[in-house]
Amino acid sequence: MPSGLVSISAVTFLVADMEASVGFYSSLGFELLFGGAETAFSSFAVGPGYLNLQADEGTPAEARLWGRVVIWVSDVDEMYRSALQAGWRTETEPADAPWGERYFHMRDPDGNELSFARPIA
Repeated sequence: MPSGLVSISAVTFLVADMEASVGFYSSLGFELLFGGAETAFSSFAVGPGYLNLQADEGTPAEARLWGRVVIWVSDVDEMYRSALQAGWRTETEPADAPWGERYFHMRDPDGNELSFARPIA
């Protein structure tokens, strides 16, 4: 297994009302870095990490998953290859995101979503 695990970068919450959620976190002093009330994805600064919000407006609250943990790694593509070599299935292949990270998603055996990522230089 790769030793390139760096840190937990972010936690992402799925939200039913982006406008209300952005308003809530903004009112508590969280600094909005990306997105906003009219977007499907928003990111706030929390010290050296991030609190992300992802719109999930079509799913009833009782069926909504809690979100995902973003783990920074030194090499996203190597982590992806390692996951496949270990026999795990991923939900996405590595890709560059408009918010400035390379990432891929997968789930643990209990269905919790993990995103392995690193900032794009």
